[in-house]
Amino acid sequence: MRILPVLASLMLLSLAAWSPVAQAQGANRAASPRPAMIGEFQSWTAASHQESGHKVCYAFTRARNMDGVPGRDANNVMLLVTHRSNGRDQVAVRVGFSFARGAEGRLIVATGDFPMQTSGDTAFARDGRAVVAALRAGREALHRGPGPNGRGQATDTFALAGFTQAYEAISRECPPPARR
Repeated sequence: MRILPVLASLMLLSLAAWSPVAQAQGANRAASPRPAMIGEFQSWTAASHQESGHKVCYAFTRARNMDGVPGRDANNVMLLVTHRSNGRDQVAVRVGFSFARGAEGRLIVATGDFPMQTSGDTAFARDGRAVVAALRAGREALHRGPGPNGRGQATDTFALAGFTQAYEAISRECPPPARR
């Protein structure tokens, strides 16, 4: 999974250029490629960045509700969909704490219930295409997974208003490679 560079870019995008933190870290940002905003679509933001000479496009939203694990920063709990030249519809949920090794999560959208494998603080959908279809049709997404150290359960709710527009924007910005 190469979602970690996208998560780093999201953090840069979260620290908008006008924030004092971003201004103080200006020298660090100059050394790494900055994400470019594609647009904002209700609850969703679409952006792109360069990764190993290739454009990567992603759409993300932050959790509307976070339950089960107190003290998490709402800016670090997000649902995102990524397009790369070598893979489309990569769906991930960043939860704001590290999962225990081997933990599994679930993403529930309307009547769909999708298994998610975890690594570090992120859960990855096994079938991104099916999840994207559900996100396009749903009103909200609910991620459930074990809490830190496998104790308790974390539940995060994400609004899907604007998802389809954000998804279409990243699909235009990063179209699939031409078939030969």
